Amino acid sequence: MWDALNRKDIPACLRICAGTDGSVTLLLELLTGKTIYVKTLEQDVVKAEPDIARLLEVEEGDEVNNRLVTLSADGTVYVLARSLSAIKRMPKDVRSDLMRSDIPIGKILREHKLETRRDILKMEFVHSDFFVDVPVLSREYKIIYKGKVLMWINECFPVDGRWGM
Repeated sequence: MWDALNRKDIPACLRICAGTDGSVTLLLELLTGKTIYVKTLEQDVVKAEPDIARLLEVEEGDEVNNRLVTLSADGTVYVLARSLSAIKRMPKDVRSDLMRSDIPIGKILREHKLETRRDILKMEFVHSDFFVDVPVLSREYKIIYKGKVLMWINECFPVDGRWGM
């Protein structure tokens, strides 16, 4: 999995963001020196179908928050991220903030003092219609809270000159 980060065309800043088990938004703010904005492209509550139920280790039919966002600064999109969140495992205040959109997940977890860990599952190069003709490094991970999967996240990082910070 980590071999994907060893390619010569992967800038150091991108390696740091894709390899972290912490907040990508905070790292991007530190690396760019700019405020990173979250823009919600889609958000809805869905019933867990078999694939989603397996990812989140919930029952089929459980409510899941499905969110697609971009992380950007000064009009440059650094990350396209999809998250699936097990609603029944979320503290009420966390659920409320997540549903309000446009708040980074790392910030929500920090503000509510949730002790979590991130388990990176997969890292690979994929095609993305969103980033058109740019190579994309994709990673998937789970956020674990109280020993159970709280969220599954897929982040897509374009591999190009925007990382020359």
